[in-house]
Amino acid sequence: MDGIFNINKATGMTSHDVVATMRKLLKQKRVGHAGTLDPAASGVLPICVGQGTRVAEYLSDSGKAYQAEIILGVVTDTYDSEGTVIRTADPGAIHRAQLEEALQRFVGPQLQMPPRYSAIKLHGRHAYTRARAGEEIALEPRPITISHLEVLTWLPPHLTLAIECSKGTYIRSLAYDLGELLGCGAYLGALVRTRSGPFSLAESMTLAQLEQAIAAGTVQEHLHPVDTVLQQYPALLLDDATVARVLHGNTFTYADQPGHSSGDLARVYDTAGHFLAIAAWDGERELWQPKKVLVSCC
Repeated sequence: MDGIFNINKATGMTSHDVVATMRKLLKQKRVGHAGTLDPAASGVLPICVGQGTRVAEYLSDSGKAYQAEIILGVVTDTYDSEGTVIRTADPGAIHRAQLEEALQRFVGPQLQMPPRYSAIKLHGRHAYTRARAGEEIALEPRPITISHLEVLTWLPPHLTLAIECSKGTYIRSLAYDLGELLGCGAYLGALVRTRSGPFSLAESMTLAQLEQAIAAGTVQEHLHPVDTVLQQYPALLLDDATVARVLHGNTFTYADQPGHSSGDLARVYDTAGHFLAIAAWDGERELWQPKKVLVSCC
C-alpha cells in the first residue's frame, strides 16, 4: 500500500496519535503525517503510507488553509484557550471595518514570532517544555506568507476568519498579533484546517470512516497516488532505455527541455504512465539527476 490518505483529524488527538492508530488499522509500519496539526485543532491531516512517506516533505512545504475562531478581549499565555488568562479588555467598540483594515496589515510576506508554547526545539528541547519550566525563551521570528484573510463572521467577541498561508504559519500568533494591533488582546479559540496542499476538508475522511472502509474492503478507493502532491512540477515521459538509467540513479536527458534553473524538479514516468521518480535539473551539466527513485530497479 503506497499513497496518501486525506484524514480529518478530531480535536484532542495529536498527529502522532493518528499515525499510531493508522499503523494498527492498516497493519503497515511505514506511516507518517505531513504537517503537524495541534491536538486542539481539527481538520485535514494528510497521512503518507509506504512510498508515500518519501514525498511527505513536498506536502509539508505546500500551502495551508484554515478556518479560525478568534476571541477578542482576552489574552492567554499560550495564545489559545488552554492557557492562563493574563489580561482582558472590552472589544465591544470594534467594528467590522476596523477588523478588515487591521487584517490587511497581515497579508503578504512577513516575519512572525512563534508562540513561546510551541513545538519548536531549542537545544534539543521543545519550547513549550522550557516555557512550562519557567525558563526564559528567546525565539527568532520566522518568514511566512499569508495570502488571504477574510472575515466570515464578527459577533463580538467572536471573530471567524478564513485564512490561506504558507507552511510554518502559527494561527495562534496571528490571533495574538491581531489583538495587540487592535489594542484589546485576543486568543485562538478554535481552529480547523480546511486544506493542506491539494487535500481539502470536504474530501477528507475520519478514522472511523477509514476503519469502515477497511472492513468493507474499499480502503484502496480512498488512497491517493503518491504523485498527487507533486502536480506543480512538470511531467517527463521516458522511453525504456532512459527509464533503466533513472532506476539505477543515473543522469538523463529529455528531448523537450525548456529553460530550467538548477534544482528545479520534475515527475518521471514510463511510457505506461507509472510514476517512477522525482528528478532535479542540474544546470551546470544540463542534465536531469534522479533525486528520489520510488520503484525498484529489479
